Amino acid sequence: MVALQQLAVDGYIPCTFDYGTEARNLPTLRDWIEVFRKSIPTFKAHALSDSAVPAELREAAAGQFECTFTAALDALLADPTTPAPGHPNCHPVNCLTLCQLREDCLHAAGFRDIFAAVKAAENDRALGLLPGLLAEFDALEGGFLAELELALRGVFAGNIFDLGAAASAELHAAGGGAFAATRAALLPRPWAVDNLGALLEAVRAPEGGGGGGAQWRAAALFVDNAGPDVVLGMLPLARVLLKAGTKVLLMANRGPTINDVTAAELEPLLGRAAALDPAVLGPARESGALRVVCSGSDLPVIDLTKLSQEAVDAAAECDLIVLEGMGRAIETNLHAVFRCDSLKLGMIKHPEVAAHFSGRMYDCVCKFDRAVEVVPACQTEQA
Repeated sequence: MVALQQLAVDGYIPCTFDYGTEARNLPTLRDWIEVFRKSIPTFKAHALSDSAVPAELREAAAGQFECTFTAALDALLADPTTPAPGHPNCHPVNCLTLCQLREDCLHAAGFRDIFAAVKAAENDRALGLLPGLLAEFDALEGGFLAELELALRGVFAGNIFDLGAAASAELHAAGGGAFAATRAALLPRPWAVDNLGALLEAVRAPEGGGGGGAQWRAAALFVDNAGPDVVLGMLPLARVLLKAGTKVLLMANRGPTINDVTAAELEPLLGRAAALDPAVLGPARESGALRVVCSGSDLPVIDLTKLSQEAVDAAAECDLIVLEGMGRAIETNLHAVFRCDSLKLGMIKHPEVAAHFSGRMYDCVCKFDRAVEVVPACQTEQA
């Protein structure tokens, strides 16, 4: 596994929040562990309906997952300085190691992709809405700037489909989270992190006339969830960039985790979406201006020093990095520094995450940063 070339590796710490901090009014280690404990009922329910596991084995396997994950969390809570018995990779305790721990417990119980069915159903439902959504973009006045802002709002609305967060999982189970209604009801600005104005100003036409235009040759979009997240959120954003002349890579997971879309799932999904859009997505996919790349990650969070060689090579010429989702853009990488422009997008779906920002659930993070010129340490010492 290798580091993304555009990442300023010196000083890079993937995790945004220090789970060991005991700061006043901020979540403690116990609070963070409880975040993962609260996910167990959702994971167990989907495990019990996993058709990839024989029906007669599911109940025992789901019970095994529940018991082993609960015991591991209890052990870490009792002594966070020592890895839980049988799980040497869960130390130090942070969002990366806890996500890995949960996956390890699932795999040990015989489960590989317990959300496969719901991902497929949500993909189908989202594709049914895609033509109408793209028509809305095409009818929009204001050019690139207007389309970009609408696309970003769509990214936030789509990102609510997250079965790894207890609040959004309950919302999905109750039949909530409709895309159009969610987009219309986004919290008012300013958001938790709100660089939307700076982003729009950065891409505005210098003369101030018309709708501006993209200034990036190529963009790597690290996508998050299946269904409305990728289909109604990230694909329209990719389309806006493509129309402005930017090539787009859709960077997706190697292995399944929660309801995140994998590269293997996204490839045919993109084909179906492209067939619905012969004006932009279709030609872009045919020409190679839009393609899927496997990031090498198997988690809902990401360490950008541990990507596949394929991903790093494919993204070598990208001058825009987009990280999307609470896991990839907020819980990890919020403070990551890049040698190219970067955009971090996500919706806050844990109260514990909200406590570090505005305190508002379902608030948005739109963090845009210009490229940073990083001076090598040896040159700094010589100076």
